[in-house]
Amino acid sequence: MELCSIASGSSGNCIYVGTEATHLLVDAGISGKRTECGLNSLGLSGRDLDGILITHEHSDHISGLGVMSRKYHIPIYATAGTIEAIRSNSSLGRIEEELFVPIEADKTFILKDIQVSPMRTSHDAVCPVAYRFRHGRQKIAIATDLGTYNDYTVECLKGMDVLFLEANHDVNMLQVGPYPYSLKQRILGDRGHLSNESSGQLLGKLLHDKLQAVVLGHLSRENNMPQLAYETVRVELAMGNSGYRGDEFPITVAKRDEVSEKICIA
Repeated sequence: MELCSIASGSSGNCIYVGTEATHLLVDAGISGKRTECGLNSLGLSGRDLDGILITHEHSDHISGLGVMSRKYHIPIYATAGTIEAIRSNSSLGRIEEELFVPIEADKTFILKDIQVSPMRTSHDAVCPVAYRFRHGRQKIAIATDLGTYNDYTVECLKGMDVLFLEANHDVNMLQVGPYPYSLKQRILGDRGHLSNESSGQLLGKLLHDKLQAVVLGHLSRENNMPQLAYETVRVELAMGNSGYRGDEFPITVAKRDEVSEKICIA
């Protein structure tokens, strides 16, 4: 199984997960053209996709959904609440009813040779989820848009081979930045986004000997920088009591506007 971030950031998110037999996207928050170019760089096209899994209805996760689903007739997997929110979004254009496949948090389903397990997240959307994927013994989790985390979150994300985890903002940059006060409070709240510090703290609870890769994603353009996110997470790991150091694991930061390096589970 492999993972590749086609785009990740507060302005648009689209992540590929697949095997030789199954090809999936998590979110379609960039243009259809950019999505297609990203797939092409992986030797794929929209025709190869077996499904698009949507985490929630915010525009940076669905803006390209209408174009991709109409062009290639791709099934769309999302919670019932998210589907209803997508249906009511006129900017996406008409999406055929038969393409929507309702899923539920904590109810696993199978897409060809990949087992998909949605999990609940704390975010200011109707019914948001993150996704875990399993192919044989290989396991990947993609968890962004986490205002906070709890024991449930930690339990769901334990034992992964690859973790794609949100590191949205630096708290100090956000606090002194140009955003209005109400937006700052939303981002900092329990239904907002995970800071670099919180991301590092959560990661410290998830490290284990067989973890092969960590990707930090969904960085804010205005309130974060890739090197800052990377260093802050490393510092949090060093200060934690996990028994591991940050330099014991390969940690990368997903690119905002470019396809990131593909990660293949050994």
